[in-house]
Amino acid sequence: MNTEEVIFRKEDGVAYVTINREEALNALKSSIMQRLDELFTELEQDDEVVAVVITGAGQKSFVAGADVKEILDAGEGRTALITKGQQIFSKIRNSSKVVLAAINGYALGGGLELALACDIRIASENARFGLPEAKLGLMPGYGGTQMLSRLAGIGAAKWMMFTGNMLGAVEAEQCGLVQKVCSLEGLLEEASGIAKKIAANGPFALKAIKRAINRGIELDLDTALKVELEEYEKVAHSQDAIAGIEAFFAKKSPVFTGK
Repeated sequence: MNTEEVIFRKEDGVAYVTINREEALNALKSSIMQRLDELFTELEQDDEVVAVVITGAGQKSFVAGADVKEILDAGEGRTALITKGQQIFSKIRNSSKVVLAAINGYALGGGLELALACDIRIASENARFGLPEAKLGLMPGYGGTQMLSRLAGIGAAKWMMFTGNMLGAVEAEQCGLVQKVCSLEGLLEEASGIAKKIAANGPFALKAIKRAINRGIELDLDTALKVELEEYEKVAHSQDAIAGIEAFFAKKSPVFTGK
């Protein structure tokens, strides 16, 4: 039995990160957050990894929120604790890797915010999503108010945060929070298959696409289109683009170098 709080492994261009605190429904605590920070710093230097899959241990929970006792014990340092968490999730969101969340159960509070920091969310049928912080007299602080509003719409975000109600997997898919729903048994296989499909594409292009989307979403359309052209210019003259085009005409699979 693996006792590490965060289990990490790599295979075929994909890194797998498992929050391993099943007895506490994989609730986040400072040591787990610190490990996520370290891993995503290391991954930026790892050219072998193109995509990352984040999931939770067991069959009940992806991540059922932050560790409430740590927040209580932080006292006057509470805002500093949350600020650090927001910075870590921003690092995940801005990672050059394509990050997928394989959501196997509860994604609540900080757990939903972790999923929101990912690029793609795949959920099992038993998944439940919520930001119930207001029930404790608190509010989301790892990016939930901003990211959920942008992804699912202001109405859905306000409804979830004001009421504390949870969404089921199908409801989350319908509002755009989740891209695909599958069985719990098939979740990791599904997420892994998608990640490997992504990892087979040109890594130089994938990084540019992610930058264009993340930068452009905050801009007016005309300015965002200029951002797209800036990124396209880099991709068009890359070694990967040449390799991909030549392989297409030769009817072969391209060999990408990420350059």
